[in-house]
Amino acid sequence: MVELIDDLLAGEHRALARVITEIENRSPGYRDLVRELHQHTGHADVVGITGSPGAGKSTLVDKMAATYRDRGLTVGVIAIDPSSPFTGGAVLGDRIRMASNVGDMDVFFRSMSARGQLGGVSTATTDAVKALDAFGKDKIIVETVGAGQNEIDIVRTADTVAVLVPPSSGDDVQMLKAGILEIGDVFVVNKADLDGADRTVSELKEMIMMRDASPAAGTGGYHGAGTDVTGHHGPDEGGAPDGGDDGPDHDPASQITGPGSAGTPGSTTDQGGPVETEQGEAWVPPVVQSVADTGEGVEGFLDTLDGHRAFLERTGTLDAKARSRYAEEIRRLLREDTRSLLERELEARGGIEAFVNDVVARETDPYTVADEVVQPLRDCLDHEEE
Repeated sequence: MVELIDDLLAGEHRALARVITEIENRSPGYRDLVRELHQHTGHADVVGITGSPGAGKSTLVDKMAATYRDRGLTVGVIAIDPSSPFTGGAVLGDRIRMASNVGDMDVFFRSMSARGQLGGVSTATTDAVKALDAFGKDKIIVETVGAGQNEIDIVRTADTVAVLVPPSSGDDVQMLKAGILEIGDVFVVNKADLDGADRTVSELKEMIMMRDASPAAGTGGYHGAGTDVTGHHGPDEGGAPDGGDDGPDHDPASQITGPGSAGTPGSTTDQGGPVETEQGEAWVPPVVQSVADTGEGVEGFLDTLDGHRAFLERTGTLDAKARSRYAEEIRRLLREDTRSLLERELEARGGIEAFVNDVVARETDPYTVADEVVQPLRDCLDHEEE
């Protein structure tokens, strides 16, 4: 293990690939690998790319990696694919769209299985990001499965989340309200050369402004300092003091410092970027356009991502996001370990089927079964407290 870690830190891609394989397979000792890697992390910029299937995520990620390389940056890409129902591994149907960086050793690409996670981002993905970070990659891109409103887990892994939306009649944009709209730091209308792109941009801008003005958004919904794990302000922070509309004399769009104008692929619209509020600087998600097939708008999109990264660092939000991320990771690991312990206890008591038989026969009930199985763990914790 020591030799493998040393080789990874020395920049050997073969060692990086082996470490990620150990992590993904949950091989014996993989936790020791991740423990050793942790002290070498915290330097990479992690960007999450999510959105509905068919939005062009894979093609855009491919162009992003190529553009970052043109800028002299090293790139790691983790593409989360649906899990095979037979092997549990990743279904690699999309990977043909990421072929332009083949042969470039400074672009490390890895497909990983979603492993049944609705949001696609499993613990293995988080650990793989750490491996790429420790290796020294400047930019790490995580592309999610594309399962619609379940894609919110990416916010717990990435510093910046970009949501891709294809030009549409409006129904796809309406779907975003229930989940993805709240996690996007940047929105990308990809395939902007198709009919309906301008309309989709306008609808997104309107929905972002409606969210920011809604009392339900917790006074503004701006992404700024002092945010929780989802990147949103708590009550009475940001926007209008009463959590309602800022009124006609307070137009966030008039305070945007971001460049560009709506309608130009890659440009920041007139309502996105950093804004000044009474509580300090905040971030309104910009809407940009791109044509990933040709690469049009990618440069401007990456500039917008860099702008968000600078905002996070300037306001201290980057550190706050890291703390929230680690807190959630600890909780997730505790849940996984506890579940594993309880499964062992179930097997020691004859397996789940024995309990099911008793429940079906009305000799016991699910709550009583749960209490009985958990009791040894509860007794152990009570003993530790004493």
